[in-house]
Amino acid sequence: MDEPSSISASPPPSPRGWLDKLVQLIAGEPRNREDLLETLETAQERGLLDHGALAMIEGVLELHELRARDLMIPRGQMAVLEHSMGFDELLQRMLESGHSRYPVIGEDRDEVLGLLLVKDLLHLIPKTHNDAQDDESQGEFDIAPYLRPALFVPESKRIDALLAELRASRNHMALVIDEYGGIAGLVTIEDILEEIVGAIDDEHDVAEDVLIRAAGNDRYIVHALTPIDEFNTATGAALSDADFDTIGGLVTHAIGHLPQRDEVIELEGFKFRVISADRRRLHRLRVTRLSPSSGEPTPTPES
Repeated sequence: MDEPSSISASPPPSPRGWLDKLVQLIAGEPRNREDLLETLETAQERGLLDHGALAMIEGVLELHELRARDLMIPRGQMAVLEHSMGFDELLQRMLESGHSRYPVIGEDRDEVLGLLLVKDLLHLIPKTHNDAQDDESQGEFDIAPYLRPALFVPESKRIDALLAELRASRNHMALVIDEYGGIAGLVTIEDILEEIVGAIDDEHDVAEDVLIRAAGNDRYIVHALTPIDEFNTATGAALSDADFDTIGGLVTHAIGHLPQRDEVIELEGFKFRVISADRRRLHRLRVTRLSPSSGEPTPTPES
């Protein structure tokens, strides 16, 4: 009589990670970006993604919709160094602004000679008070040998392409040029990452309302969830919040339908252009101050 065969107990299968579950969920191959976002939101509702992970994925998807002009620090707000500065002046400017790298300019901000990294000057800092009195720190200082090449990109450059170029060139900063070849502003890799993971605060950041970002003279990038009263305070506008709480709600009502990308409407002396939206909600707008206008708001589709 045959002996009963021994049955080896196999270990229980390990629980699948959230990525495996997500792959199974989207196996239906979403037809477009809106379908994908809807699927991801369903995954979040089912507990396959937490809210933070969903927000980061949405941020990555939105990079395709943004251009360098949308994230850049405007020319007038750039922290720069002049090539004619003495060593002590350079150190003082760096201490005041607290950045790790700076564009170095010539006669004006349109003439960017290169980038200066603070770490490249650390070995030159005098170690004693007597050393600080030498000719190099008090007199002429040649900054040219310490400059690194700057990366220049057009205002229309897509942010996802810019991020890839920054990584490939191992740069952390790009200078944004306008259609006339002048400097319009700058974009750092931190600005791009903040679009994905949210604000990255360090000891030099000043607390500010992240729902509204200045984008030049009388121009702003505004999140659709920005409360109307906060928008009024930041821009000097006088939009009514009697019927709606947020800028997105006000703009959607004024247009008369869920806005699509690049739709434009004028309200109370401001032009609102849709930067990003999907079939379910409005996300971001570019707002430009105009001369005061009268009459009913009229949507003006532009591309």
